[in-house]
Amino acid sequence: MNGALTLGAALLLGLAASGHCLVMCGGISAALGIGTAKDANGRPQPRLLIGYQLGRVGAYTLAGLLLGGMFGGLISLLDGETLRRGLRILAALALLLGALVAFGRVRELGFGFGHRLWRHIAPLGRRLLPVRSLPRAFAFGMVWGFMPCGFVYTVLLIATLQLDATRSALTMAAFGLGTLPAMSLAAFGAQRFAGFSARPAARRLAGAALLTSAALTLAGPWLPAAAWLHAWLPFYCVTR
Repeated sequence: MNGALTLGAALLLGLAASGHCLVMCGGISAALGIGTAKDANGRPQPRLLIGYQLGRVGAYTLAGLLLGGMFGGLISLLDGETLRRGLRILAALALLLGALVAFGRVRELGFGFGHRLWRHIAPLGRRLLPVRSLPRAFAFGMVWGFMPCGFVYTVLLIATLQLDATRSALTMAAFGLGTLPAMSLAAFGAQRFAGFSARPAARRLAGAALLTSAALTLAGPWLPAAAWLHAWLPFYCVTR
């Protein structure tokens, strides 16, 4: 999928999702701040709070790595011009869906599947409590990363359709990094300031970037022959 545009849009979509994340996970983040092992001054240890967030981003990155690599390997066995055209259209539709989600026109994806998966993963988090070490905080954050979230699933679809383990992982990492400012502030008890990371302008920027990416992906073969642009386009094939 489109490298620079998709990574930038995923980062912006992470920022845009901050308001949604604060509603869905902000309470968890704040509760972890209360329940985390304290330092000598009675405050939650910052390294553990950061460990939670890095683990969550790590879970997103791992999901992108596995799905992008798996589907990329399967599709590579069937590679052909007709398939590449179909995949280009599918990729453009996924980017368009992401744009509509960012603009608030479409609800996020995947809650049914996510809840079924979460029932199997959630017990792993309970085994990690109480959290008193950085490895446990990171592991708990990874479990948390699989909590059902439509924004995550929407970006995961876009990442998976890159059909490349590295690019898919980087897309999910960019999205996770975009969510870090608001979620980290919530973990440190600064919910008032966390909201500043979730401005409507970020959603509009993310939607515009995804919409541009969708248009370029779909129209790629008909654009003027420019090597620098074609190198960015997924599933490039010429028309006859």
